[in-house]
Amino acid sequence: MVARGKKVVGLIESVTLIDKKGKKRTLKAKMDTGATRSSIDVSLTKEMDFGPVLRKKLVKSAHGTTLRPVIGANIEFASEKFKTEFTVANRSHLRYKILIGVNVLEHGFLINPGKK
Repeated sequence: MVARGKKVVGLIESVTLIDKKGKKRTLKAKMDTGATRSSIDVSLTKEMDFGPVLRKKLVKSAHGTTLRPVIGANIEFASEKFKTEFTVANRSHLRYKILIGVNVLEHGFLINPGKK
């Protein structure tokens, strides 16, 4: 769906990660307008051979402040392909291994919590 030129997405959407060799992996990701930057589980970065680390970023969360590596990755999201940055974190205890933050959502996406 498109509203005012922006793509409407739900709270949970499929995101396809694309590695350097073109290998794809599709997973469900959670949208988070409170997250400045998107986040990806460390195990996915190893599995998809993402890297190198571009820099480190200080991230504040409910668990405190941590210094996280930042990597670049190619993704497909809501029928769009682009390169974006993710902070790398241990998300093994969380339901979604990918969190999509404002750095992706600001590229023309609106969130409709009722969209399935």
